[in-house]
Amino acid sequence: MLAKLAALPNEVKQYLLITGNYWAFTLTDGALRMLVVLYFHQLGYSPLAIAMLFLFYEFFGVVTNLIGGWLGARIGLNRTMQAGLVMQVLALAMLALPDHYLTAAWVMAAQALSGIAKDLNKMSAKSSIKTLVPKGQQGALFKWVAILTGSKNTLKGVGFFMGGALLSVLGFQSAMIAMASVLFVVVIASQLLLKKDLGKAKYKPKFNDIFSKSAALNYLSAARLCLFAARDVWFVVAIPVFFVSQLNWQHHEVGLFMALWVIGYGIVQAITPKWVKLSDKPVHAIASKWGAILTLTTLCLIFALHSALPISTVLVVGLLIFGAVFAVNSAVHSYAVVAIAKEDGVSMDVGFYYMANAMGRLIGTVFSGVVYQQYGLFACLLASSVLAALAAILVAKVKVTNEVASAH
Repeated sequence: MLAKLAALPNEVKQYLLITGNYWAFTLTDGALRMLVVLYFHQLGYSPLAIAMLFLFYEFFGVVTNLIGGWLGARIGLNRTMQAGLVMQVLALAMLALPDHYLTAAWVMAAQALSGIAKDLNKMSAKSSIKTLVPKGQQGALFKWVAILTGSKNTLKGVGFFMGGALLSVLGFQSAMIAMASVLFVVVIASQLLLKKDLGKAKYKPKFNDIFSKSAALNYLSAARLCLFAARDVWFVVAIPVFFVSQLNWQHHEVGLFMALWVIGYGIVQAITPKWVKLSDKPVHAIASKWGAILTLTTLCLIFALHSALPISTVLVVGLLIFGAVFAVNSAVHSYAVVAIAKEDGVSMDVGFYYMANAMGRLIGTVFSGVVYQQYGLFACLLASSVLAALAAILVAKVKVTNEVASAH
């Protein structure tokens, strides 16, 4: 086995290292999110208060993606990836303190650090793929991006379950210590094995280059914002709290469902290139079609919740279908941005795009708490359908082919 690994091309070895790094980070990220939601609900926090704990996590994700792409192009993606890992270790250590230190401000500060860490790691990993795949091999690029993204989301689902289980078995503080310890080992391994100049641009980009000058990328980024807001408007706070408070689910049951949802989402994302063929239609047309299907799926779920069917059954089945359709949307969008990104300084374009992704999560997170607390779950799903429709309309404005991308 070791001999086979040693014989692999350097590009494949680096891809495996990046993927392993990303996987380890993702497990802690998913577990941390579930631990915070369940633990602070247990402490008596309202849905809106829980959403506010994630406010800086999402806000600093926006800032990090915008600046992180520029930073990665200047100093190399290996360094930005390592910085993300170290910050996550520090964030976990901050939350390992006794309960009386865990004020809302302290938790928000730790979440801010974790948000910076997550998006530095994600931007670095996805940008790196562009530098490892030879020019013109768009099918291979689609496959590698889909596998990286899909496997990440599968493991994020495992992280959700792990978070619920760790809360039940170890408790909040011990769970933080355990995750920080494992991630510190990953920091050491990555430092020793990753290429030092990975993703470093041949030119030194100026700070004002962080803002996209491409109409295609701007439309695609706006579509991504709406797409992820459509997910998080119900996913972050509304569904976990609804399951616990209205359906009387236990913490580990909520963690298990959220885990299975994200695992299934990740599997569908990873296999999307097997049955969504780039040669069939222009990529923007494929993305727009799947955006329309996502909108229809959400509307059907709303109608089903008003039927005589059991609410728990409708939610579980409906949200699994939503997850599968959302996964195809996300996979096609993720491929499109890497395909149209500039070869030199790829992290600049990818960073700008994932800034919009983070902004969508921020909007979705805040809306998830506000809308659920004021109007309930139906309103969250209605907001989701509107945002999904906007994503479908915006992505139709972008022409993405296997060779070039331009805007209408």
